[in-house]
Amino acid sequence: MVAKSLEVRPLTDTFGAEVLGVTLSGQMAPDVFHEIRALWLRYEVLLFREQDIEKEDLIEFSRLVGPLEIHLREEWLNKTHPELLQITNIREDGKPTGALADGEVGWHFDQIYLPKPAVGSLLFSIKIPPTGGSTHFADMTTAYARLPRHLKDVVDGRNAIQSYVAFNQMYSTTTNTKQTNITPDIAHPLVRTHPYSGRRALYVCPGMTIKISGLPDDESRSVLDELFAWTCRDEFVYRHDWNVSDALMWDNACTMHRRDDFDGEFERLMYRTTILPQPDRAVPF
Repeated sequence: MVAKSLEVRPLTDTFGAEVLGVTLSGQMAPDVFHEIRALWLRYEVLLFREQDIEKEDLIEFSRLVGPLEIHLREEWLNKTHPELLQITNIREDGKPTGALADGEVGWHFDQIYLPKPAVGSLLFSIKIPPTGGSTHFADMTTAYARLPRHLKDVVDGRNAIQSYVAFNQMYSTTTNTKQTNITPDIAHPLVRTHPYSGRRALYVCPGMTIKISGLPDDESRSVLDELFAWTCRDEFVYRHDWNVSDALMWDNACTMHRRDDFDGEFERLMYRTTILPQPDRAVPF
């Protein structure tokens, strides 16, 4: 049961909440952390505004939630704190210092392309442009619960192929040989059971899902297009317009996200931690 000591403001009718009156830190009281974790599992996306914190606080709090992964894109890690992936359009000596620059980034799950994907991500804003760059989240638990019967009959019990190559071709930059070798296309269930809550959610996204296993190519494409259109409906989506010092923590097992483009004349800098599930719950099922 969720305690009532923290003030919570729901962001939509079905998921997402702003948590007030708390500063993220590895030193927070255990009862406060356990309440936050329960809220995260309940609401899937948590917003914490006006966070006056350092890199160490971001890392230490994230580590309370679960083990942290050092992202495979080594070229975009913070130089002093490799637990932090930099999401930025800032360049040094003409070279990118982080991921995803200033273009649109389509719907995706973080690490759906790995055998043991992250269960959570925490993103903290350092610099933001005056307009654009909003992040949208889709509630895949509710999208599955309301899925039309003819689509449920197709997706239940089936896998789909996820491709990091496809995502990079559309929205990012290509990986080097080492990175490519550890990110081959991979099959995961189309409907994922949450490793902690047990709730079921669609595990499919336009940015990385390229085919449904066991279906002819034309049928697979038709079903995927219908699923993509369904999951992106307004009733399932929360749009976040960033302020400096916002922190957003999302459940990567049951929400996908995308980002709007923005004017590259303005700098945008975010730090992201990548939170893994416990090893015995790491493989999607």
